[in-house]
Amino acid sequence: MSRIKKLFKEKEGSKLLSIYYTAGYPKLNDTLEIARQLAASGADFLEIGFPYSDPVADGPTIQHSSEQALKNGMTVKLLFEQLKDLRQYTDIPVLLMGYVNPLLQYGVEHFCQSCAEVGVDGIIVPDLPVYEYESLYKDIFARYGLSNIFLITPQTSEERVRQIDELTTGFIYMVSSASTTGNKLDVDTSLANYFNRVKSLALKNPLVMGFGIRGKEQFDQALEYADAAIIGSEFVKLLDKEDYLDRIPTFIADIKGLPISV
Repeated sequence: MSRIKKLFKEKEGSKLLSIYYTAGYPKLNDTLEIARQLAASGADFLEIGFPYSDPVADGPTIQHSSEQALKNGMTVKLLFEQLKDLRQYTDIPVLLMGYVNPLLQYGVEHFCQSCAEVGVDGIIVPDLPVYEYESLYKDIFARYGLSNIFLITPQTSEERVRQIDELTTGFIYMVSSASTTGNKLDVDTSLANYFNRVKSLALKNPLVMGFGIRGKEQFDQALEYADAAIIGSEFVKLLDKEDYLDRIPTFIADIKGLPISV
């Protein structure tokens, strides 16, 4: 059983939290140490972004982190070198998230092989079309035991949601709105209808909500409709502060409403 499936099976009904951050930010060699500290502090799974020069779906905070990581010298090749000791420090699920161009430049099979070698469990590529994945890459992902995570939005039809559910081997990333990352989650009537519509489909895969989750209030709101929630921009902002590694336990504890874990 994959780490992702094991997590959602063993912790069903728990308040599951994923943290997104950009590899190579704020400092080039922070990637593994941030992952280690997040895992030790109680994050349930992680999404590590591989930076790209044109992150169109991201808000200004994550765009800035991506730009700075590239200036720092971050590359996909270096990311895998940094993660080679990942599984010495944690057994929680870890996914990589980014855009399709760097994936294609590195080579899809080479990328998947490298993920398997360092213990990465899945990949989130928002601009990889479903039909392209199904026709060209599905078998490659399966060969290396990787989950490909698809995104759905309020505009995604029921037919497409069900298609994605059939293709998914990890979880479905339920985007809270059609905007970019970093905007505050505000569950109005239309959003509540969207969340309830998706929830009513009784999908076989867990739902994980992202975009706009800044703190405990939005985290708790998200978990009324989803099995887990992702915080990205707000955590990336934390990395701009002094002693950011030391602040991670308190950040996670505040979101989950738990005692500080170190």
